[in-house]
Amino acid sequence: MGRAFFLLIVAFLFIFLDWYTYNGLQSMFFHTRYVKLWKILYALVSGFTYLSIFYLMYSYSPGNTGQRNEYLNLMGGFVFTMFVTKMVFGGFLLLQDTGRLVYGGFQYVKFKLSDDVWSEDSFIPGRRMFLTSFATIAAGLPFFSLLFGITKGKYLYTVEKKVLSFKDLPDEFEGFNIVQISDIHAGSFDNKEKVRKGIEMINELNADVVCFTGDLVNSEKEEIDPYIDVFADIKAKYGKFAILGNHDYYGSYDRTRPEGEKLYFEDFYKKYEKMGFTLLNNQHQKVFRNESSINIIGVENWGAGRWFPKKGDLDTATEGISTNEFNVLLSHDPTHWDEKVKDYDKHIHLTLSGHTHGFQFGFQMPGFAWSPAQYRYKNGWAFMKKTEKTCISIKDSGFSDFREG
Repeated sequence: MGRAFFLLIVAFLFIFLDWYTYNGLQSMFFHTRYVKLWKILYALVSGFTYLSIFYLMYSYSPGNTGQRNEYLNLMGGFVFTMFVTKMVFGGFLLLQDTGRLVYGGFQYVKFKLSDDVWSEDSFIPGRRMFLTSFATIAAGLPFFSLLFGITKGKYLYTVEKKVLSFKDLPDEFEGFNIVQISDIHAGSFDNKEKVRKGIEMINELNADVVCFTGDLVNSEKEEIDPYIDVFADIKAKYGKFAILGNHDYYGSYDRTRPEGEKLYFEDFYKKYEKMGFTLLNNQHQKVFRNESSINIIGVENWGAGRWFPKKGDLDTATEGISTNEFNVLLSHDPTHWDEKVKDYDKHIHLTLSGHTHGFQFGFQMPGFAWSPAQYRYKNGWAFMKKTEKTCISIKDSGFSDFREG
């Protein structure tokens, strides 16, 4: 009943946004010779949007657990794009309409208190063409950006290199090369060869260790199945380590059976084994170079938001670690660092996180980078770039307690 009610609210909101957007755009084109062309185009776009919604509902209905394909991803991305675009357009339009209503109310009260004769346009004025045009331009930015992202952008992998320095790093780990990958969301992939190109880029970095920081799938564990052999080709001299992200807990299993969850995750964990990753669920593992070692610590997801799983346990993960050891923590959600890690009694020298991926939207150019993620996360500047792979070389010099969020 609760899920049905939620879907009903979402459907009502989408239909209202569609009507409100149509009404707003009509005020721009109504008195032009393009009004018929605009109506046809709007009808076609809206028709494809609703067709996509019905196709998604069918594809994600119980019993349809087949692998997601290019058309399904395109339709899902298109629906999301239209929703965001209409939210932006409707938001700007609402600001204008609120001003019109306030002005109209003032005019109405003024009319009631005077002996003026009422005329048709005495109260609420029409929409300003300039403001409606501005709303259209503002909505166009996420529209074209998101469409590019869901079609081409998801396979435009980038490498972001960081050199970090620690004075208490063991000498043997000078120049140690960590390659971080995060938020694979395998259900969004639909081209195995393009995924393989990303794996080739990872291997070109000649990693000492590879750390995957969560969200292997969108929701269902089967999403990674077509790509297990591809990710198994990732190479690292001293091992490959992984943790779970919030999306990795959203899978479907029989909740009426006591062992349903246990069986689901046992099978899920085997997929990491097949890819050659050591899954660190509130655990740590030592990486040795000659006689020295560092700890790779992994926690399950822990996020400050109340809607995210809080399964991460630093105490359990660091059990047996002494105070003078060098520690690298893998924690999916960067809010964990603010809330728990930075003041933890055992020094965590470096924390690697994922999760935000720029809220799927942002701008980046030399000297300037912006994403909505920076308003949600205190350390958002470190996560707002769409970085599929981060290469970090650790050097033995510099700051004793430098901690990367």
